[in-house]
Amino acid sequence: MPKKRPVLDQSPGASRGSVSEVATGQLGTRELLVMISAIMALMAVGTDLLLPTFDDMRREFGMAPNSNAPSQTITVFFLGLALPQIIYGPFADRFGRKPTLYTGLSLYVLGALGAALAPTFQLMLVSRFVWGLGAAGARVVATAIVRDNFVDEAMAKAMSKIMAVFILVPVFAPALGAGIIAVLPWRGVFWVCIAWTIGIFLWTLRLPETLKAEHVRPLTLTNTLRGIRQVGRTPVTVGYTVASMFLQGVFTTYLASSELIIGDILGRGAQFPFVFGSVAILFGIASLINGRIVGIVGLSNVINRASIVLVVMSMVLLAVALGSGGKPNFWIYMPLLGLTFSTFMFLVPNLNTAALGPVGEIAGTASAVTGAARIASGAIIGTILSSFITVSIIPFAVGMAALCSLSTLTVAVVRHRTANRLVVGAALTS
Repeated sequence: MPKKRPVLDQSPGASRGSVSEVATGQLGTRELLVMISAIMALMAVGTDLLLPTFDDMRREFGMAPNSNAPSQTITVFFLGLALPQIIYGPFADRFGRKPTLYTGLSLYVLGALGAALAPTFQLMLVSRFVWGLGAAGARVVATAIVRDNFVDEAMAKAMSKIMAVFILVPVFAPALGAGIIAVLPWRGVFWVCIAWTIGIFLWTLRLPETLKAEHVRPLTLTNTLRGIRQVGRTPVTVGYTVASMFLQGVFTTYLASSELIIGDILGRGAQFPFVFGSVAILFGIASLINGRIVGIVGLSNVINRASIVLVVMSMVLLAVALGSGGKPNFWIYMPLLGLTFSTFMFLVPNLNTAALGPVGEIAGTASAVTGAARIASGAIIGTILSSFITVSIIPFAVGMAALCSLSTLTVAVVRHRTANRLVVGAALTS
């Protein structure tokens, strides 16, 4: 008999902190969270490990030394990651989390294999898109499993712990990628990604199905559209998703252009893996702090305050970029950028949690719709904005300041409208 362990009840009527007995096989809470982190890390492994290969990619495919074309391997991956989530979500709500996960893992391996063997850059991009399609299934399942087991602040804490483990991948991936291409052909990084995926498959055999029978939804077009409409008619979900879309645009731009920004514009090409990893360490520290703060001051307060801090920091970065003519001092700009990005960890997981809170009964579909919107918009913004980043950091700084401001404005609008509804509701019931 599978051993039963207590997890927070996800049912709509459960009070915060209530406990239900859910079969989790041999998994404890800690192993479950680490496993989810490893699943989510498939996305980071599929992007960050490739960054040190961009110079080799330019040489093999006959590109200019400062070409930003390799950044397309990142944005195309994110497009693939975004689009199928609306399909994966209903699939996960009908057939369960594990079948959906294994479908995604299969496509992930197929895409990585195609990239490893692609003879042209165009076929490389096609393979990267398929690779992203596979990563999408893993992402939807990971978020849905967390929502199956945790609610409200408990979910925010769980997501923060997951992100703290997940962030170890960006810390070490560029250095690992550089190490791989130092001893193997640069396409060796793709084979490492395949090995990681096979390891995930074997590990998740221990994971039981977390979708409750009463939450299984028929897989019909009508039912799927009904779920999508429910998400679209939930103002809090829409508002916080839009706010996260702007932040995703900033993050995707940085990820796609980081090798060019740090290596060429700031002149630290040899130290790129370590600089990139140092910024990622700040992400991890902020994520751990966020998990503690959310439980003390509440989800909404953290979102509201972090949004204001983010706008201020992005404006400071813009001033530094403009004041230096687009080529700021490395020791001034990168620490400020790292601190600014660490603020993202007080927003992105919390915005996702707040967006899913009102639609927990359709966690798979809701996670898919919001994730697809966020990542697709981020990929589009990243593709456009990164194309302007060649010899100056000003386009990045301007875009970052504008997008962070739009995100904060959206959060303020959601907060204002939510407060108004509460006031009206109290007046009607008095």
